[in-house]
Amino acid sequence: MTTAFDPIVLGGRRLPSRVVMAPMTRSRAFGPGAEPTELMATYYAQRASAGLIVTEGIQPSPIGQGYPDTPGLHTPGQVAAWRTVTDAVHREGGVIFAQLMHTGRIGHPSLLPDGLVPVAPSAVAARGRVFTHEGPKEYVTPKELSEAEIRQTIDDFATAARNAIEAGFDGVEIHGANGYLVHQFLAPDTNRRTDAWGGDTEGRIRFAVGVVTAVSEAIGSDRVGLRISPGNLYNDMAEDNPAETYEALLAKLAGLGLAYLHLMEGPDRDLTARLRKAWPGPFVLNPFTYPEVTGPEALKLIEDGSADMIAYGALFLANPDLPARLAAGGPFNTPDAATFYGGDHRGYTDYPTLTA
Repeated sequence: MTTAFDPIVLGGRRLPSRVVMAPMTRSRAFGPGAEPTELMATYYAQRASAGLIVTEGIQPSPIGQGYPDTPGLHTPGQVAAWRTVTDAVHREGGVIFAQLMHTGRIGHPSLLPDGLVPVAPSAVAARGRVFTHEGPKEYVTPKELSEAEIRQTIDDFATAARNAIEAGFDGVEIHGANGYLVHQFLAPDTNRRTDAWGGDTEGRIRFAVGVVTAVSEAIGSDRVGLRISPGNLYNDMAEDNPAETYEALLAKLAGLGLAYLHLMEGPDRDLTARLRKAWPGPFVLNPFTYPEVTGPEALKLIEDGSADMIAYGALFLANPDLPARLAAGGPFNTPDAATFYGGDHRGYTDYPTLTA
């Protein structure tokens, strides 16, 4: 029987375990130009015992930023600053992928360079508010991307992926989940286009396929993962037939030889099983445990074959030595939600380890 503590080969790399640190926005890139800081290097290095670290979302271009103090990978300064992070993780024996996240319509002009507004497949505003340095603000109606702008955005992902490799990352994960730009193209409620980038299922998956293909060509498909969240309502999303959309998407991508597929699961475990069966490569599962955080019981999903790897979010945030704690059966530090976003080292790099 396979367990979470057995090694696995991912994109040609032998990982020591199947415990993944999930991507988590922490909004602590306080350096100039949305650059990661030394504190961020400490944070990731502390968690290098993960089989795989996937970073917080990193914007591939200035217009891809949707939250305050999130880092980028589109300037030389950002590349150099991320090298400090990857070097720190590698010194501790870790493997780290950069998650490339373009937030699309989720954001606000006050977070962007002067004159820019959020973009999306269609000019459909999300209901709700986004946090900015000036406090919460209503989402604005995004600018609909033109054909040329779509192709430029795909190029931006590919360029950011090359930057990630230059910065020392072992690979990248494309964020196609949680209501951000790639997800917005996949969903009919946010993609109301009638051209080749919308309309039917084939049109709506075209952008995701284009991004994954371009990034794979830029850095090698064995260095590329994709995160999806079928049926996820987060960020005012709606998908009436996610099975059709995502099975079509996986059919298009199955032959590329990607490093992995990362599923952020909803309550439909049957859909998870269908997508697991449809995917030929490593399958990373962030299981649906709402309203609780994912706990040690999720490791059974590896043992029963539901997944190859399990991604932990908040529990990894609060337990830098999570694999050791899972192997020992605990105890576990409790995550402090008040310090999740922004702030200093408190609730970031000061969680104790078992040996502290």
